[in-house]
Amino acid sequence: MRRSLFNLNRRTAQRFKQLAMASLGSVKIKLLLLCCIAFVVLLLAGRAPVLSGGDATVRAPSNHFHDSRKGYALLINTWKRNDLLKQSISHYARCSSLDSIHIVWSEPDPPSESLKKFLNHVIQLNSRSDRRIELKFDINKEDSLNNRFKPIGDLKTDAVFSIDDDIIFPCSSVEFAFDVWRSAPDTMVGFVPRIHWIDQEGSVDRYVYSGWWSVWWTGRYSMVLSKAAFFHKKYLDIYTNQMPASIRDYVTRNRNCEDIAMSFLVANVTGAPPIWVKGKIFEIGSTGISSVGGHSEKRSQCVNRFVTDFRRMPLVSTTVKAVDSRNIWFW
Repeated sequence: MRRSLFNLNRRTAQRFKQLAMASLGSVKIKLLLLCCIAFVVLLLAGRAPVLSGGDATVRAPSNHFHDSRKGYALLINTWKRNDLLKQSISHYARCSSLDSIHIVWSEPDPPSESLKKFLNHVIQLNSRSDRRIELKFDINKEDSLNNRFKPIGDLKTDAVFSIDDDIIFPCSSVEFAFDVWRSAPDTMVGFVPRIHWIDQEGSVDRYVYSGWWSVWWTGRYSMVLSKAAFFHKKYLDIYTNQMPASIRDYVTRNRNCEDIAMSFLVANVTGAPPIWVKGKIFEIGSTGISSVGGHSEKRSQCVNRFVTDFRRMPLVSTTVKAVDSRNIWFW
């Protein structure tokens, strides 16, 4: 009888012990889950201004400008693609630091009244009492790629954001690139990097132009293309009035490489590399001349021709890349 009672008490004690251990394990799991949930909540709270725009009191102050002269001018190049132009202007008009829009118009016919009416309506929708966006067509008599870099006499801002009509970047990326440019206003700051290499097979050094895959593979670049780049407005005057005229003539004849010429010009003035900014690109148009056969060879010819005209190679390569740490998990 005593032995039976002893065994019963022992089994009861073991059962209580098992229940206690199970309860303790359950508590630990719940505590771990609570810690994970708290971590996620804190992380999302810290990222709220990036994810949702946040309140004006917690946004980065450098992204907001009460003086329009501290913003930037959008310089957009277009050619017989009014649908893309409308889409691009409708998007960029919402960017907070935009001061003015200048459309480089080189078509034989002037812009239609319906186009101007549509674009002005878009501008009115995105203008506020403290921000009036200017819209101007820069009409050119001749069709030349040099037109995109003609000086703009009444430009109020120092910063120019040069963009093609068939690509779009989120306003958050553009505003971040603008902040980067303000830290180095003499430099080109852009989203589309390219690189040049020295081909030493011959007796004389020859330079080779390489596209995105070379940049991706090596991590080096020496140019950012003006299809999506910030630069100081002074370079418009230098390009048109001070750069060797032979370069502009070459661009006009070959209908190519005005972007490489601008990269040469800025590097020749600064002696420094450009700055590549990480940004997601949305291509809204069809493929351009870069998809045509022999494109890289023609661009290499441009590089070597410009080296001759500048009497040196001014491009400087680098591996520096600007990344907005607010938009990535680890940095």
